[in-house]
Amino acid sequence: MSTTKKILVGEDSSVIINLTKSVLAFENYEMKAARNGKQVLELLEKENFDLILMDISMPIMDGASCTQAIRKLDDPKKSKLPIIAISGNVNNYTMDEFRKFGFDDFIQKPLDFDKVLATVKKHLS
Repeated sequence: MSTTKKILVGEDSSVIINLTKSVLAFENYEMKAARNGKQVLELLEKENFDLILMDISMPIMDGASCTQAIRKLDDPKKSKLPIIAISGNVNNYTMDEFRKFGFDDFIQKPLDFDKVLATVKKHLS
């Protein structure tokens, strides 16, 4: 029996958090949400996760800065977590730029939840 995968979602929109939670629960993923990059780092310090979905545009600390901070963590497991960017401004960045920030993949808003699940499964398998 496989253990439940834990996903951390960095997102400042309650609507997207709730929709994402519903979709991930359908696949038996456990989800925690943080409303900004600083909260993402605080949760990551206390708990282990299998993957992070990270909004690019958040208050206090944006997703790119947070991802760069995660990549510099001393814990090798946490610093190498798959991190998927979520952005409505995907056209402002190339995949190379996303990779330079430290992201493994990206999903464009408005979110297509079939794509969210497919991308999450791809990085967790």
